[in-house]
Amino acid sequence: MNLALARIHILERLTTELSSDFSYHHVNHTLAVEKRAREIALSEGIVDEESLILLSTACFFHDAGFLISYDQHEDFSCQIAEEILPQYDYTSAQINLVKHLIQATKIPQSPDDLLSNILCDADLDYLGGSNYYAIVETLHQELTHFKRLDPSQDWTQIQIDFLEKHSYFTPTNQKERTEEKKKRIEELRSQKNTSIG
Repeated sequence: MNLALARIHILERLTTELSSDFSYHHVNHTLAVEKRAREIALSEGIVDEESLILLSTACFFHDAGFLISYDQHEDFSCQIAEEILPQYDYTSAQINLVKHLIQATKIPQSPDDLLSNILCDADLDYLGGSNYYAIVETLHQELTHFKRLDPSQDWTQIQIDFLEKHSYFTPTNQKERTEEKKKRIEELRSQKNTSIG
């Protein structure tokens, strides 16, 4: 597996081919997810090099499908991984694992093993992060641009509902992000009550 070259390949495509209207799902999100996934993996005791390489590969490719379509982008991410990774000496079994990890990130998330738990937590790490509001605003802009929001729905309520339904899967993120996420819910509820009042 040549992760370095696979990484260069997909990051270059995300940088040059993805529309600037992707204010949230852009290359910086991809890089942040991979960085956090590595941190969680080490915290969870994963030291096996192959597992770490496959996890990083899934991070780099998990949103590549946006190059093709906004809808079902995970399916297209898997398709791109299947097309590209053989060039970088990934076996069919390794590619299938990468695809399995990518599919787990589909909302609602459905991880069923430690690596997919890690990727899912890294993908939505910002929900319990200190930069939540800045990041969620970029998501709001993107969803609005691509007409993925119902105009009749209240954005603050959408956020509250999503945060309340979401749970982190790894002990690491449960410990490091849950309290901040609870604070966001309370802050958003307070904002909503203030705007109503």
